[in-house]
Amino acid sequence: MLQLDIWFFAIAAPAVVFAGISKGGFGSGAAFAATSILALILEPGLALGVTLPLLMLMDVAALRPYWGKWDWAISRRMILGALPGVAIGAWLFARADGDVFRVLIGVISIAFVIWQVGRAQGWIKLAERALPNWIGGATGAVAGFTSFVSHAGGPPAAVYLLSLKLGKTAYQANTVLIFTAINVFKFVPYAFLGMFTVQTFTANLALAPFALLGTWLGVKAHHLMPERAFFMLTYVLLIMTGTKLIWDGLT
Repeated sequence: MLQLDIWFFAIAAPAVVFAGISKGGFGSGAAFAATSILALILEPGLALGVTLPLLMLMDVAALRPYWGKWDWAISRRMILGALPGVAIGAWLFARADGDVFRVLIGVISIAFVIWQVGRAQGWIKLAERALPNWIGGATGAVAGFTSFVSHAGGPPAAVYLLSLKLGKTAYQANTVLIFTAINVFKFVPYAFLGMFTVQTFTANLALAPFALLGTWLGVKAHHLMPERAFFMLTYVLLIMTGTKLIWDGLT
């Protein structure tokens, strides 16, 4: 059960601000760290239920500046591909217990760090040419699944989008549109699976200002804070929380 006490808000408010900073200033890839942090103190289903409406609020705030700057054919391909991934995530959630999702969130958290560091160091090489269209649908499906179970669809989507050599604005616009749609897809199964409660709704209302504050800070930090410093902090948080979640899930 979700207890809206001082301890909850002491953890949740900074986590949501951090997610907003990621969305507003450094792409949305690290925003799912909020889920990993909340899963340390909540059942995974509740952690996902608390964060989804807040991520959707951030999506709405991010849509306007990028409106119409996406490539609809690319986004549509990945959005349609995401549908079966979301369905598989819902199927698994209905049958697995919380420990399975603790391990999944933990593994995805650590895999995200490996992915980011591997790309930066040149250990992970992306395709030099644009990947075929069916890969867009396939990576969309993986993004739909990982987004459902941990709000972490960024790396699978990036495999395809980065191969297309899009400009910075077009890449961001497609990402915003794709994950806005995926989050909408997730909302209905989350509701049917009991991941939204009166307590999560109350938490959303209380945390919404922190989501908007984080997004505003992210826009400002984009011009002031080195990207490397932000992501180093992200990696430390994800390694720590991911390791703890895997340990808790297995033991």
